[in-house]
Amino acid sequence: MSRLFFSSKILNKAQVHTALDALNLPSLGVDVLNQQACIAIPEGYTLTKVAITEALRPLSRVHQFDFAILEAEFQASEFRLLAMDMDSTLITIECIDEIADFAGKKKEVSEITEAAMRGEIKDFSESLNRRVALLKGVPETCLQSVFEERLRLSPGAQELIAFAKANNWKTLLVSGGFTFFTDKMKEVLGLDYTRSNTLEIVDGHLTGRVLGTIVDAEVKRETVQETCALLGVDSSRAIVVGDGSNDLKMMEISGASVAFQAKPVVQEKTDFCINHGGLDTICKWFAANM
Repeated sequence: MSRLFFSSKILNKAQVHTALDALNLPSLGVDVLNQQACIAIPEGYTLTKVAITEALRPLSRVHQFDFAILEAEFQASEFRLLAMDMDSTLITIECIDEIADFAGKKKEVSEITEAAMRGEIKDFSESLNRRVALLKGVPETCLQSVFEERLRLSPGAQELIAFAKANNWKTLLVSGGFTFFTDKMKEVLGLDYTRSNTLEIVDGHLTGRVLGTIVDAEVKRETVQETCALLGVDSSRAIVVGDGSNDLKMMEISGASVAFQAKPVVQEKTDFCINHGGLDTICKWFAANM
């Protein structure tokens, strides 16, 4: 039996009733506990998953709740890998934008970042090279300053990582960002695998170039596939979480794709969306579907 799960920072019965009314589902007896509600979808209910999603997504924006359609087989034991993007997903910032701030070029870099994440710049490698070139001459010490002063984990990140470990999932951080920060996250959170880009540094300053193969959408996809192969499982046993268009290719091969505070183009193409809760919302889905 499938379930319909609702959550938000402040969920109330009125929000849930509005959603159920739109779906012609009974709302009597629905309880909201700890800002969440879970309703069994009756056998024989005729609306498809796609139709339910199309009906609820506009309501979820207006009434500020998240929802998830949980199939019976959506169980923690069915997954082996949690793969995540880093910037604006695992963490709240875009590291390259914050580095650029030290060079007085945040506006220029941020505009390119946003265009790339929205999918307006199709070639991620081009967008990254353009942004990194603007960082030429920035002292290497700025990277540590960004980490100490500006980098923050997204709400629920630590809970999600702990949940993954408790369920024997491996964790992968695959990012179009930089090794300086993914290495820090691996150490702080105890992640299993990371892959990202390496900034060239000469005489203590950024050169404005990236070393080696750039981690774009295709490389992200390949990394998830390679990690799953290493674990001896199909990519359908991976959960992939991201926010930008360069995450879509790795999301496509996953068993569950999650758009976290994501651009519209990403939300339209993923299994789940989280806009009003933290990353620990994923943990709540599994707990509600036991």
